[in-house]
Amino acid sequence: MGTGRRARLTGTIKSSAVYGVVRDVAYRMYERRVESSLPTDIVPRHVGVILDGNRRWARSMGMADVNTGHQRGADKISDLLHWCTEAGVEVVTLWLLSTDNLSRPAKELDPLLAIIEKTVRNLAADGWHVKPVGALDLLPDKTACVLKDAGEATSGAPGLIVNVAVGYGGRREIADAVRSLLLEQAGKGTSIEELAEVLDVEHIAEHLYTRGQPDPDLVIRTSGEQRLSGFMLWQSAHSEFYFCEVHWPDFRKVDFLRAIRSYAARHRRYGS
Repeated sequence: MGTGRRARLTGTIKSSAVYGVVRDVAYRMYERRVESSLPTDIVPRHVGVILDGNRRWARSMGMADVNTGHQRGADKISDLLHWCTEAGVEVVTLWLLSTDNLSRPAKELDPLLAIIEKTVRNLAADGWHVKPVGALDLLPDKTACVLKDAGEATSGAPGLIVNVAVGYGGRREIADAVRSLLLEQAGKGTSIEELAEVLDVEHIAEHLYTRGQPDPDLVIRTSGEQRLSGFMLWQSAHSEFYFCEVHWPDFRKVDFLRAIRSYAARHRRYGS
């Protein structure tokens, strides 16, 4: 390599390094500014997150194996949970796998399930209060066992509750809730006619996967899609929604803080 070319390359590297340092400093300053502007008395108790864009992130990075994106997205979850804890959030629901995803070919589904299993084990090992949310009977036995074991092992863990929605679909949840309610009442000898006379929304809410928890105040979806795709259909009736353009693996603390800031700035009408 000639002296001139070497000098130009060295200059380019130095310029890139300087730019990276300046960018990181500016980002941290902006992050602190956003964080300092958040009101401490308006914090969502329950945040639902649709972790979208893992596959698109992998493709945008030129990666042939989209599972690299799924793994990168899984690695981001720990950061999110710490941000939620710092903000004072009490419950987080992470949509990791929908019922629709279960119809994917085995060559796509099996690696994804392996990543989810590893992620759930890590969440339990790190001391988070893990609660499985979904139709576990639709999952492979191994995956269902990992979820059940994590839920049982961490049931008494203090702090943030982490709902891991695997094999989850909003319509399926409502159907399961109604089925559970009917079986419960049948066991008590209640007739359909008697149940129909007293049935109200609270009866069904008591049989949802998230029974006993507050409904999500804020639902965040990454990757630019502006729809729920069946996520927490019942519970999100009065939720605030925040749609973020960034793919989930690139989701930063400042993106989370912006979502919290947006939530705090809204006047919640609860359907009125």
